Formats: sequence, C-alpha cells, structure tokens
Amino acid sequence: MDFDFSDDQGALRDAVQKWVEKGYDFERRRTIVNGGGFDRAVYNELAELGLTGLYVSEDDGGLGMGPIEGMVVMEELGRGIVLEPLAQTLISSGLLSGYAPAALKAAWLPRVASGEALVVLAHQERKARYRLDACATTAAQVGDGWTLSGTKNVVPAADQADAFIVPAMAGGQLALFLVERASSGVSTTGYRTQDGGRAGDVTLQAAPAQLITTDGLTALEHGVDIGIAAACAEAVGVMDQTVAITVEYMNTRKQFGVAIATFQALRHRVSDMKMQLELARSMSYYASLKLNAPAPERRAAMARAKVQLGTSMRFVGQQAVQLHGGIGVTDEYIVSHYFKKLTQLEMTYGDTLHHLGEVSARMQDTAGVFA
Repeated sequence: MDFDFSDDQGALRDAVQKWVEKGYDFERRRTIVNGGGFDRAVYNELAELGLTGLYVSEDDGGLGMGPIEGMVVMEELGRGIVLEPLAQTLISSGLLSGYAPAALKAAWLPRVASGEALVVLAHQERKARYRLDACATTAAQVGDGWTLSGTKNVVPAADQADAFIVPAMAGGQLALFLVERASSGVSTTGYRTQDGGRAGDVTLQAAPAQLITTDGLTALEHGVDIGIAAACAEAVGVMDQTVAITVEYMNTRKQFGVAIATFQALRHRVSDMKMQLELARSMSYYASLKLNAPAPERRAAMARAKVQLGTSMRFVGQQAVQLHGGIGVTDEYIVSHYFKKLTQLEMTYGDTLHHLGEVSARMQDTAGVFA
C-alpha cells in the first residue's frame, strides 16, 4: 500500500503550515481566547485558503476533496491548536452533501464552501453521554414544515454559528434537521471551553427546521465518524508539536551544568512519547482511509482509532508536563495549552473507555486475530 502523499496533498499541507506559522502564532491565539474563543476573521482566512470547501463538490463551489486531504489539513491546524472549528465544517458539508435533498444542498453548500455560513453539528444532550441513539429533542410536522423543541449542549461555536444540524425524534424515529440560529424559537448561551475555544447550549422552542433526512441515526453516525477522523488527525498534529516543544526545552534547560537532554532516563521517556505519537499517527491514517468504507467497518475502525489516540494523547500530554516541571502547567507557557487541547480531544466524540467498549462490542468470534 502506498502511503506517500500526492503533490496536491503536499502543496495543501504546505499552504496550511505556512498560514499557521505566520498567521496564527501564540499571541494571536491568546488574544482570541481572551476575546471569547472564536474569531470570525480567522475563520474567513481558512475559507480564503479553500479549507471550508474541502468536502464540498466543485459544482457547489468547493474543492471536491476527500478524507486524506481533510486529515492533512487537520494535522496542521492541530500543530497551531487553532480554535476555529473547521472540523465542524467538514462534518456539516459531508452530511449536507451525502443526505440532504437537492434544494437544501443548493441553498447551503455554496455558502458553507465560501465561508459565508458556519454550520455546526448540535447533537449532544445531558442525559445521552456518548450515545447517538439517545435523543430527547422532538420534531413536530406543521403543514409542509417542521418545528423542533429541546436543548443541545456543548455545541461548538453555538452563539457564532449561522445554522445547526440537529437530530430529533420524529414519529418515534431519529431524523436530522437544519435549524438557522436566527430563526424564532432559537436561543443560545455561549461559554469558553477547556482549551480556550467557544461552545454553548442551544435551546429550541418550536423552532422552524428543514428536514435533511429521516434516516437520522445512519447520517448522524456518519457525521460523528467524520468528526472522529478529524479529531484523530488534529490530535496527531497537537502531539507532534508537543513532542517538538518538549525536545527543544530539554536541549536548552540545564541541570548540573549540562542540558537535561543528555540524561539517559529522560531520553528514554522522550523515545516513549515518540513511539506513542507514531502509533497514533498510523491509527489516524487508518481512520481516514476507512471513512468511505461500509458503515459497520467504518464504525469499528473509528472506535479502534479513538482508543489508540486516547491512550497516546494522555501519555504524551502527561509526559510533556512532567518533563517540563512546574512551568509545564503555567498559562504563560505554551505546552500547557497543548496539554489542555489533548485532554479535551480525548473526550471528544467519546472518551477512551467508551470506545474500548465499542471495540469490544464489535469483536467477532476470532476477535480480529485470525482471518
């Protein structure tokens, strides 16, 4: 199997890498955090690079690219711990492209691709934890349209988004809807997240909605799997940069008159960090390559990838803090922000323990040992 990236994919990586290095330094990120955790100007810069149209077809104004390009982009954004939720755009454009009726696609996909509209997935509820089939939000048909009532929690950029993709129960079956934030009956409460980003709660009271698909669970699982693959790729970028920062610190920090990078015990710990990073990278590749596989195969692959990524994120983050000592947990030093991001990503779309259960539930008689 050829794991080399194409010239176009390499050029895409270089473009995003240069933007992160020159346009999204630590001080700009700190300013955005202090301003609430989301900057529309930054999101527009991502749109100018074409990143908001990655999963949108060329006919709808996008680039018509796929999961590998998405992985490449999310890795580079992870290196800069970029706060703006591009992963949500990948999810929403994937869901609209794959499941929405033609009129809804025509109305929203060009706007998503251009960056004019930020559409995010609003699926989490307090009592559901990580279950996708647990939904208390209800949908009622009113004439030719629909209205939704319920509350969604920890919605990315909730009070900044232009629309939400919302799962709701319609006649005893989970369906997927699009709700505009400016519609009547929609209210949002925003707050900052652990990593400094922006999220919020969305309350719907007979809010008008447009039906995406009545096969809501199938679509929602697909959307969450896009999110898991994006989170895995982002985590690889975060860990890669965390290891690089740690190595640089060890080469400059001196104890007993020599750099601590010369101490064999500490070098072994960095080697273990690198090993966990590469294990995570391979499973991130695996997740992205399986995004277009049949649903049972895809779901199993995402759970396996998230278990390894969760293990690696915890190890790399903890070792980085310990190797830095007290400075590693101060807000003024950048590695603490990488640690926070890894901590949050470990719990995104299901923590390690949840996905270990998913892997176990999907094991066959051979447990994957024999063909």
